[in-house]
Amino acid sequence: MDHFDDEDAEVAAQVEELNREIEGLKLENDVFRTYFDRSSADAGAAADALGDDARGGKGGGKAARGRRNMPQKLLMEQKCEIANAELEQLQRENDETKKSSEKLVDTLRAVLEETDIRIAELKKDAYEFKRDIVVGAENMRTGKTVAEKMVRYMEEKLRSRDSVIEKLRLKNATIKSHIQKVEAQLKQKEEMGDVLHYIDFHQLQIENKQYVGRIEERNEELLRLKMTTGKTVQTLNALKQRMHALLSESDSLQKEIGARAETLRKVRDDNVAVGGDIALEQRARKRLGQQQAETSDMPQILDYVGQKKEMYELDQNLRNWERKVEIMEMAAKRARKLERTGTS
Repeated sequence: MDHFDDEDAEVAAQVEELNREIEGLKLENDVFRTYFDRSSADAGAAADALGDDARGGKGGGKAARGRRNMPQKLLMEQKCEIANAELEQLQRENDETKKSSEKLVDTLRAVLEETDIRIAELKKDAYEFKRDIVVGAENMRTGKTVAEKMVRYMEEKLRSRDSVIEKLRLKNATIKSHIQKVEAQLKQKEEMGDVLHYIDFHQLQIENKQYVGRIEERNEELLRLKMTTGKTVQTLNALKQRMHALLSESDSLQKEIGARAETLRKVRDDNVAVGGDIALEQRARKRLGQQQAETSDMPQILDYVGQKKEMYELDQNLRNWERKVEIMEMAAKRARKLERTGTS
């Protein structure tokens, strides 16, 4: 039993060793395949020529015999050469990746700096807008923003943007003129046969790239300012339209308030007149009651009928006046309510 266990352990160790060798061969095959794929692109023309010879009869037989005579295994020197070539290729790819990553990092850093600057500018603009418009331009009586201050604020912002754009345009024109001057000097030196040294030419190329980069930055900033100016103009136009609508609404409300005030005045005058008529009627009724109390003798039938008729007429007039008074009071209440609504 122990003998079988030893054999199993030996077989397991051999299998493990074979697996390691297989993994190593797979790795070597991957490296060789990568080297072959890259080398086959460079040797495409030679491969095409070999293909033409293979289609030509004897040439094909020679190529087949040549392939049969090729070694089936790579020597250690060849393996080392392939490994070094792959290592150099990986180092080049790593360097290129590193350069592109550094360039991307620089670009992202510049974008972040620009974003931070823009955020600071937006915070400053928001603070100034809140200070000058939201708080400073508010009407203490109505609680609304004064339109003239808002328009003045926007116009000042637009003027400042225009001045910045004009400064950038002048700077851009200065840089362009400087580039044209340098190009003219280079052209003149070339025509005169003056050969520039490599260092001078390289320095000029560096300066040219710097100026081109500055021009691109100024153009981007100019475009960004133009877009910001366009948005500001759109906002200003929208605010102007809103201001005109609010002014029209204010005029119509003022007219309605005037009409309701006139109606209220008329209702009050009618109330005063009705109150006077009611007082007269009440005094007349009181006087009539006193006269009836003072008379001891019974009146005649005709007098009684006439007095009854007069009393009915007076009652009818009294009810009419009371109805008028109620109507006037309701109209006065409605007018006061409309007046309070219009004032609020």
